[in-house]
Amino acid sequence: MRPSAPPLRLLLAAAVLAGTAACSSTGQSSENSSGNQELTVWIMRDSVTDGYLQRFRADFEATHPNLKLNVQIQEWDGIGQKVTSALASKDAPDVIEVGNTQVAQYAASGGVHDFSDKVAELEGLDWIPGLAEPGRIDGKQYGIPWYAANRVVIYRKDLFEQAGVTALPKTREEWLAATEKLNSGGNEGIYLTGQTWYALAGFVWDEGGDLAVKGSDGKWKGALDTPQARAAIDFYRRLQALGKGPKDADEGKPLQAEVFAKGHIAQVISTPGGANAIVKANPELKDKLGFFPIPGKSAAKPGAVFTGGSDLVVPESSKHQDAAYQVVKALAGAKWQAEMAKEMSYVPNRTSLAGALAGNDGAVAMAAGAVNGHATPNSPNWAAVEANNPIKQYMTQVLTGADPDAAGKAASDAITKALNSSS
Repeated sequence: MRPSAPPLRLLLAAAVLAGTAACSSTGQSSENSSGNQELTVWIMRDSVTDGYLQRFRADFEATHPNLKLNVQIQEWDGIGQKVTSALASKDAPDVIEVGNTQVAQYAASGGVHDFSDKVAELEGLDWIPGLAEPGRIDGKQYGIPWYAANRVVIYRKDLFEQAGVTALPKTREEWLAATEKLNSGGNEGIYLTGQTWYALAGFVWDEGGDLAVKGSDGKWKGALDTPQARAAIDFYRRLQALGKGPKDADEGKPLQAEVFAKGHIAQVISTPGGANAIVKANPELKDKLGFFPIPGKSAAKPGAVFTGGSDLVVPESSKHQDAAYQVVKALAGAKWQAEMAKEMSYVPNRTSLAGALAGNDGAVAMAAGAVNGHATPNSPNWAAVEANNPIKQYMTQVLTGADPDAAGKAASDAITKALNSSS
């Protein structure tokens, strides 16, 4: 994920015990007086706990006696320019954590190492598709999946019981029926804002569509003026109407966790970490929250979700390429993936490691949905789309009565222009 998608990042951070690694904010890889190679590793704030990093560093240095790690915590604000500058320098860090949807932007600079020859060794055939795909540009694997997170439905167990909803919905139609039951007696069936565009993207993917498609000529074209997008926004409209969420705002304005915490709302679409924010705002809800995957068109498969998360990249200008790969291999390997899943409630990068989430209901629901994970269009210009997000504008227009076809055409044209811009 990237800084331009703050709701998911903020909800993930709410589940993390914030900490900082004992390190400086500057200083690059070097060889110290004892002959050990010192590797500089950039990790984003709140991605993992200080304890996790300390344990990893101790284990890595014990198993790689000639390597020392200088872990530096980076802030999300302004990280894009900082990474771009580092990739262009002759003294870059050795390993950098980046948002999975940022990989295309950085790879376009030519400063990121290609790991295509290491995919088999890293068990890449088992990677979660929605997390692995953003790291693969033009058939080359630049980003190695580190962790994933996606949205689920957080629900009030007590309100479901009161409404007589005894079975969790597994299909869209069951979801609508249950939400309609819940939308009574002074309760809202769901709190869904008009601009929760990642949720809409999932419905578009479920219909077989996409936000944009790349033609054989290499040009991108917005795809919100398609029958698939029309079907998706129609379902979104029906679901959103079963609550009182504003039609002209996203889930961050106001913070939906705080709205949910006031009571009388039965469901919200969020990462599982959103439950922590809800309980913090209203401790009385501690034992009343449950989770289920976003329902799909049929019970055979959960609904499509945007797979957010982080990848690990190695700059071409790293002075210790082989050693840097060993860091990536360890962080992306089974041992530290399983430990991360248990400590952070993230979805591991491999589908076969989902068992590490056993006992964590929110993470289990998230992992179940992750099998149908997707990524935003893999273009270095996607950030330009989100900067003045025409998808949000399209959603508000349709929800307030505009013609879906005309609004979809305008949004598609804006996406096309942004993705094909050379500036």
